[in-house]
Amino acid sequence: MSTLAVFLAVVLLAIAVLHLAWAAGSTFPATSEGDLARMVAGFADRDHMPPRPASALVAGALGVVAYVALALGSVCGWPFWTWSLPAAGVVVAFVFLARGVAAYVPAWRALVPQEPFASLDRRYYGPLCLVIGVGFTLLATGYTA
Repeated sequence: MSTLAVFLAVVLLAIAVLHLAWAAGSTFPATSEGDLARMVAGFADRDHMPPRPASALVAGALGVVAYVALALGSVCGWPFWTWSLPAAGVVVAFVFLARGVAAYVPAWRALVPQEPFASLDRRYYGPLCLVIGVGFTLLATGYTA
């Protein structure tokens, strides 16, 4: 399980670094803020990124989630009640599974129809969230204190 935990943590930390870069004003991998917003936010008629503090907050949350993965894989300690670790894993799994499924739900697509986000969401973002969600499901259900 520790290999899965490290894999998930590396993926989550890479995504966190990307969000930190956006919080600092980077437009990577796009050429402009408008292109980046259409690529990663997906809201109709949106030509700017969400506020920079929001990207920083997402980066921080992803860092915490990476720590949960490592703790579930017994790679590091957990400073809270023992029962709260698998519970945190289940919550994280649910969030990522829900976000992954959302990529294929018409109501979500109506909310974020912008291209290329819509195509990237179905092809990459949604499946990645499903993989992360399944990984956390495996870690949370296989955790033993």
